Amino acid sequence: MSTTRSGDAPVTGAFALLAEYERRSLAHSVGLPDQLDAPGLWRGVGYRIGRRMLASSFDEVIEILPMPPVTAVPGAQPWMLGVANIRGSLLPIVDLKQFLEGERTVLQESQRVLIVRQPGGDVALTIDELFGQRSFLEEDEVSADRIAEGRYGHFVDRAYAHANATWGVFSLDRLGRTPEFRQAAA
Repeated sequence: MSTTRSGDAPVTGAFALLAEYERRSLAHSVGLPDQLDAPGLWRGVGYRIGRRMLASSFDEVIEILPMPPVTAVPGAQPWMLGVANIRGSLLPIVDLKQFLEGERTVLQESQRVLIVRQPGGDVALTIDELFGQRSFLEEDEVSADRIAEGRYGHFVDRAYAHANATWGVFSLDRLGRTPEFRQAAA
């Protein structure tokens, strides 16, 4: 089997053909929709904690996974569920609802965790419900007072009205730098 690159001699052999496919694939860049760069548009991952609808920036969430098996850690705060082996790395698993509201998340079979980078290593945060990508327009920004009550006030500084709900923008970066969050020992 042989193929030719524009203006080049034929490429032969399976390895050469695969190398050619790779070269062409890397040279091809798909254009992004204009909406992604639209001024006044904020995008992030939408989720629910308790009764609050929240969203966090895409650059704060590394990935979203099903709830992994958790091994308890003796002497930890009640909101520290334990550690889990995720692709060979031990990550702390935190019940975000319990940390923020003092009430334990009811774990379900469809439970998801947000993997978040923080100083000193990644952490997995339980969420009550995942909504996926959310986009908000600057003109839909509303007061964050209702959503930023209690401990949420440290992490939510703006909110958007969208689809009959108020969505608070939750700073996972600020959460990861909070001394109380970083001290999981009881």
